Amino acid sequence: MSLLERGGDLLTAGEFADASAHFARVVGFDDPAVTAAALLGLGEAHYRLNDEAAAVAAWSAILELPETPSTYTAWRNIAAARVRDGDLNGAIDAYREADRRAPQEDKPEIANRLGWLTKETGNTRASRRYFARGRGDAPRFTLTLLIVAVTTIVSLTALLSSEGDQIFQWLALDKPAIAAGEYWRLWSVTLLHVDYLHLAFNMYALWISGTIVERWYGSLRFLAFYLACAAAGSTASFVFGAGDVAVGASGAVFGLFGILLAAGRIHHPVDRQSRAIVSQMLVLIVINIAFGFASGGNIDNAAHLGGLAAGLWLGALVPPTGVPTLSSLWTRPGSTRTPAGTSTAPGYVMVLGLAVVGIAVAAGIAVGTNDRAGSAEPTRLAQVSPNQPIDST
Repeated sequence: MSLLERGGDLLTAGEFADASAHFARVVGFDDPAVTAAALLGLGEAHYRLNDEAAAVAAWSAILELPETPSTYTAWRNIAAARVRDGDLNGAIDAYREADRRAPQEDKPEIANRLGWLTKETGNTRASRRYFARGRGDAPRFTLTLLIVAVTTIVSLTALLSSEGDQIFQWLALDKPAIAAGEYWRLWSVTLLHVDYLHLAFNMYALWISGTIVERWYGSLRFLAFYLACAAAGSTASFVFGAGDVAVGASGAVFGLFGILLAAGRIHHPVDRQSRAIVSQMLVLIVINIAFGFASGGNIDNAAHLGGLAAGLWLGALVPPTGVPTLSSLWTRPGSTRTPAGTSTAPGYVMVLGLAVVGIAVAAGIAVGTNDRAGSAEPTRLAQVSPNQPIDST
């Protein structure tokens, strides 16, 4: 039986001094996770022996190590100790650190504690916000909703205003213009739609899929994924699409579909709210791609497939960081569960995933530009109009 296991057994049996000795023998092990688990147990043993100063010192030592499964519990224990010492502002800081790493099921409790502490320190506005979060009724304006709002405003402006033709001229996926170096169109294309039904369908799909991706990965990673998938879908349309002009956010949306499908099947996020939707994602993807092929060329399936491929790659490579996964629920003897919000993969994995997509986009642009060499017509931009046939994505 390992020293950690034996120390845990002694701690449970109330033999705190012996447990402390076992944990102390493990401290300094070359695996930070093992050392952190030993320090966590050592701190608990000291606390049970009424030596809170030594307990806090052990828990604080965990914070000097790289992030481990024990970091979340260490922050919680330190926060509680600061409350007992009357250091409420210090406790607020510690609970906020704990909240960043907390599994979803612990967040309401931490929010309520932060609500009480901020109320005691006179910050009533923050207190109301934390108590609302603890009840689960805090309003949340997500980045997904912001993108939906901006896209809707730009699309409706292009469809309804007298400046619509000019907006389409500048933002559409004009492929000869991309060959001439106007690369912003790889992303601006997502802001335009051919009609109200096209806009409504894409925005509903973005709201559903984006909300889940943002919950699984956090807002910043969601934004990076959305932009990467948009670029991949636009590049696929640029290289393989039949028409010269396309509009729509479907390439990016299909990328989000791909992330959910791959991450759901490979990393198994523990997210009851999303389980029913994600379980139907493969069927939804197949139906939409089949519909695209049956549309007679009016739907740009190249963009769909390009975005989907990027999403599958990113979802398979990068594990969710905002919700627990089956692997993060694995328990090491003497340690605590890996908290949600802490990636189980090295930080470079995210960079690697995006870099591969970036390389594929750059290669596609080079190939597509070479194929269109000499075909870009400067006067063609004036022909782009919402009232003319445009491939939708």
